[in-house]
This record gives sequence, C-alpha cells and structure tokens, in this order.
Amino acid sequence: MENKEDLRNRLTPEQYRITQENGTERPFSSEYDSFDEDGIYVDIVDGTPLFSSLDKYDAGCGWPSFTRPIEEAMVYENTDESHGMVRTEVRSEQADSHLWHVFTDGPRDKGWLRYCINGAALRFIPRDELEWSEYEKYISLFG
Repeated sequence: MENKEDLRNRLTPEQYRITQENGTERPFSSEYDSFDEDGIYVDIVDGTPLFSSLDKYDAGCGWPSFTRPIEEAMVYENTDESHGMVRTEVRSEQADSHLWHVFTDGPRDKGWLRYCINGAALRFIPRDELEWSEYEKYISLFG
C-alpha cells in the first residue's frame, strides 16, 4: 500500500481530498455523472474493480449512481453521523478509499439501493479494454 505522501503526489488534489480525507465533490461536477459507456469503474487509488456500467443509472442526484457493486466483498459500509445526519458511508475494501454513501431510495426492481459515488474516486475502464487487461474476467458481464 502506498504511503500518504506518494498518494498525494500521484492523485490530483481533488482525488486525494475525496478518497483520503472523506471529501465530497460538487454535485453534477463529475465527468462520470452523465457518462454512459460500457465498462467498469475501479478505485482510483489501487484499481480495485468496484462498479459496472450495467448497474449504473441516472438518479438525478448529481453523482454517479449504481444499484450494486461488482462484488460485495470489494466495498464495506460504515455508519456516518457527520453533518448532523445518519448515513451509510461506502469505502473500498482494499485501499480504504472513501467513495461516498449508499441510500435505500434506488430502483425498486433492483433492490432499492443507490450507491451514490464520488466520480473523483473512480477510474473508468472501457469494455473493449477489459479483454487485454488485468480486468479480463469482467468482460463476461457484457455478454
């Protein structure tokens, strides 16, 4: 695992603030909010696969939203009582990156969950690059 100084040098200030200091990007500011291509989203810190475009939807909230992670074991949840409210924070399991929150107001037919994620915590891997990468096993998601 990289130390904080190496991460600070590799990530943009915004990526570092969000993933390492529990920050939040402004709504509708992420390039991934209205992004609609086939592929997977990985942790910007260590490349862990987190979400698939197949589970992404437009929640209208201003952040990329997903109905579930690619694999449940890749994320974990914490109770977040900051800002005078109780929410469920989502973090990546391996790098412990702050991703943002999960809410229970998602699509009913997909289990009611809305993983509302800071786009700055993610890197997108297009479907046609999966086959030639360490993410090859995820190509099967796209038929």
